[in-house]
Amino acid sequence: MALPFGRSKINWILFRSRQRTGLVLESTVSDWDDIRYFLAVARVGSVRAAAEGLGVNHSTVLRRIAQLESRLGAQIFEKLPSGYRVTSAGEEVRELAERMEVSSHQLETRVSGRDQSVRGLLRVTLAPTLATRLLMADFAEFARLHPDIEMDILSSGELANLTNREADVAIRVVYDRKTLPLNLHALKGPDILGGIYISRDRLAAWRANTLQPVRWVTISSHGIPEWVREGEIPAGGVPFKATDAEAQIVAVREGIGMTTLPCFVGDADPDLARVPGTDLHLYGAVWVLTQGETRKTMRVHLFTEYVSRRLAEYAPLLAGHSRESKGDN
Repeated sequence: MALPFGRSKINWILFRSRQRTGLVLESTVSDWDDIRYFLAVARVGSVRAAAEGLGVNHSTVLRRIAQLESRLGAQIFEKLPSGYRVTSAGEEVRELAERMEVSSHQLETRVSGRDQSVRGLLRVTLAPTLATRLLMADFAEFARLHPDIEMDILSSGELANLTNREADVAIRVVYDRKTLPLNLHALKGPDILGGIYISRDRLAAWRANTLQPVRWVTISSHGIPEWVREGEIPAGGVPFKATDAEAQIVAVREGIGMTTLPCFVGDADPDLARVPGTDLHLYGAVWVLTQGETRKTMRVHLFTEYVSRRLAEYAPLLAGHSRESKGDN
């Protein structure tokens, strides 16, 4: 029997799978949207957090949950001071709902895989630095070449889930290929190397007083890497921590200290110089990732082919050769 489905809603027949809770699921028709709201609350334990993740009002989530409980004739959440906890009846719903979620993603993926039109939505996820410091001009060119493709650039440090259709294409820097999910189709791009950078003014000040250590600027809680100590400038004092890559770059440019940056970022900044005596280190390779049938759509195929070609052209820049060719350290 064919299941009716639309762009935002899919109706499902839930069949009874167990008897232990007494929950009547047999032949219950449930709107997929209600199930989606249920899963969001079940996973985070908070109506407010679920609402933020779904991009809706707090009252909308409560109304959807109430609708589902009324339809099923059972309480699926217990309200506690700490949040919402799934009841025993809700656990049975959750197991079936997660199966529905997987099936809905598979259905949407298969249908979208047959879409060969050069139009529609294309969602690309990548790290902010790759977007703003390397590929945004290329995204703009691709948009000009294909004006009927609506581009959604998800520039975030969070990893979008391609299997759950949170994005169509992911561009990631991965040190070890084995860490990539096996179900993803992966196109390997060039390696990205990094160096240790300091502002030119701060470097000049250190040369005037070589006994003074320079602070290490970081965006993580890790200590100073061992390979930093191999350079001519000693890293010491209290580290300076920034919350994101852009703040890290500005902190170094302002003379706070030195840090590691991808060569395509550090070499392109005229206010920065490589720390003398330091070698380049490997961040990882760029991978262009797609999933299942999605990669067969024309817009995804065109984009992955285009961005892979552009990345290959950037190989010398990503490897740090542009600064070497200028004779700058």
